[in-house]
Amino acid sequence: MEFVDSHCHLDDQQFSADRDAVIARAREAGLKYMLSIGTGDGPPDLEVAVRLADAYSFVFATVGIHPNDAQKSNLNTFENLRSLLRHPKVKAVGEIGLDYHWGVPKDTQLPVFREQLELAAEQRMPVVIHTRDAWDDTLAILRTVWAPVRLPCVLHCFTGNSEQARECLDLGFFLSFGGVTTFPKAAEVREAARITPVDRMLIETDAPYLAPVPHRGKRNEPSYVTHTARVIAGVRGVSLEELAARTTSNFERIFGLLPEELPPANSKRESASYTEGV
Repeated sequence: MEFVDSHCHLDDQQFSADRDAVIARAREAGLKYMLSIGTGDGPPDLEVAVRLADAYSFVFATVGIHPNDAQKSNLNTFENLRSLLRHPKVKAVGEIGLDYHWGVPKDTQLPVFREQLELAAEQRMPVVIHTRDAWDDTLAILRTVWAPVRLPCVLHCFTGNSEQARECLDLGFFLSFGGVTTFPKAAEVREAARITPVDRMLIETDAPYLAPVPHRGKRNEPSYVTHTARVIAGVRGVSLEELAARTTSNFERIFGLLPEELPPANSKRESASYTEGV
């Protein structure tokens, strides 16, 4: 049985003492791939995930400016991003988006978000989206700027409700579910996971953050993605093997790891049945 952690921060300092052991445990747990998110501590160093991806054949990378680091960006930052997107292990622009929780001014975040979407479109790359306390603005921009591009868009660590899930699904986007899905009070997130078409779903850890039950409150790591997968399989009424296989296949399609051409992100295949949770 093979799994994927579609979103982890392997460069985080919490892994500095035992990173190799963490990665080894992930492989022992059956992880075929890990996508290391390349926002790090923000500009000027946006190569943190690329360095890790170069060190492990099964680790891939994203590059991007997190909304909380928007104030650190300048013209050189975007030129560096454009260059990094040519690296063969870089598979997406991310995580990018909007975060109104920490007080970074909207006027600073919005142009950085838009410019990264434009850069991703120019380079024909998927995007990985972060949104916190900014749902309406995030979806409005994605609806007008990104959906017409018809390239994959992943809403990372989806913690919305079923109505918000449907908004994303109607736009052809993908939803990635993490450890929050296992929390006792996260019934709305589990319902969103239940109704999401299986060809639009990913699983992730966001390690070292948001560890799933039974590790909640501890440092998260990629091997724990299996706990989230087990919970989602349960609410969907499918086997763990099936969920693992389908989410792994989705990852390969979205991030171009299969020889066949990526399908359009806005394909409505299976979308008509999402209310039944197929």
